[in-house]
Amino acid sequence: MNRKQIAAANWKMNLTWQQAEELLAQLFQHPLNLGADQYVSLGVPFPYLSLALNAAKNVQHTGVAAQNCYNRKNGAFTGETSAEMLQSMGVQYVILGHSERREYFNESNQLLAEKVDIALAHGLTPIFCCGEALDIREAGTQNDFVANQLKESLYHLTPEAFEKIVIAYEPIWAIGTGKTATSEQAQEMHAYLRSALAAQYGTEVASRISILYGGSVKGSNAKEIFGMPDVDGGLVGGASLKADEFLQVIAGLKS
Repeated sequence: MNRKQIAAANWKMNLTWQQAEELLAQLFQHPLNLGADQYVSLGVPFPYLSLALNAAKNVQHTGVAAQNCYNRKNGAFTGETSAEMLQSMGVQYVILGHSERREYFNESNQLLAEKVDIALAHGLTPIFCCGEALDIREAGTQNDFVANQLKESLYHLTPEAFEKIVIAYEPIWAIGTGKTATSEQAQEMHAYLRSALAAQYGTEVASRISILYGGSVKGSNAKEIFGMPDVDGGLVGGASLKADEFLQVIAGLKS
């Protein structure tokens, strides 16, 4: 069985309703021609979930992701969105632990473990983000740091539950810093992550987990990065806000 190759868009907090409508129309203007193991996930802001679900409903291998969910089932939590709500809409994926959530909203590994549990309990596929900042990379401790993120947020899961997770590695040090991670650096960390997963869950399980790369993937570099043996697609920010650019990213997925 081949691993799923996933082009996951993360629109973050961008676009008006009208711009979102236009982008979705442009994306689905022509068939995406996805292969058997190729998938697209659209991580749109909460107000646009229905819009994206409607646009993608008849598109094969294409799903919609929420950018977050709360760690409780329901209740008096004004302004929050539950996994149960997302499930009831038909949302398939949820992005959890993005570096921006960790940095700006102080999300801890323990909180993320709770979010992962509640997402899985409601049939959502978590796209679980991990990655290190520049000071950790410069200290050479990135492997231990990222392994600890996985351990504290995911390793309580059974192998069966763990296989429902998608990992996204974000080299935070290469995002908006002017420093660029090479495809070889991406492969190096992805191979390390897979070896860490193998040590915890066994080689078979680790070989089936999709690990996406989240470091400034663009149409021009997607094919090279995705061509690396342990890179199974990307979590794409800025390039997912332009239809032609994101279509190039999708075209870069491994067959």
